[in-house]
Amino acid sequence: MELYVPVLALAVLAAGFAIFSVVMSSFTGPKRYNRAKLDAYECGIEPTPNALSGRFPVKYYIIAMLFIVFDIEIVFLYPWAVHFDALGWFGLAEMAVFLGTVFVAYAYVWRRGGLDWD
Repeated sequence: MELYVPVLALAVLAAGFAIFSVVMSSFTGPKRYNRAKLDAYECGIEPTPNALSGRFPVKYYIIAMLFIVFDIEIVFLYPWAVHFDALGWFGLAEMAVFLGTVFVAYAYVWRRGGLDWD
């Protein structure tokens, strides 16, 4: 259990800093609200009523899910690369299966046009 004490202490310190920052910003921040600050922000363009009530294209969600899939792939690749020597041939075969599965998904999305940004 003593090995986890530094990790838990760091987690408590990080959570305390986050809570402290949010609370202090609410106390010390300016409180002058106007219509421009309360409106939706659309990259510097005046917000239009049609954009606020309309639907987002499914393409945005597909791109977001693809980002998550490839981000998770990197999360699995890093520990494998660190312990590559200890895993041996079994680890190499398992990673080949994993990368093959991810590559099939990538090829499928590519063929379906999921990576074409219109």
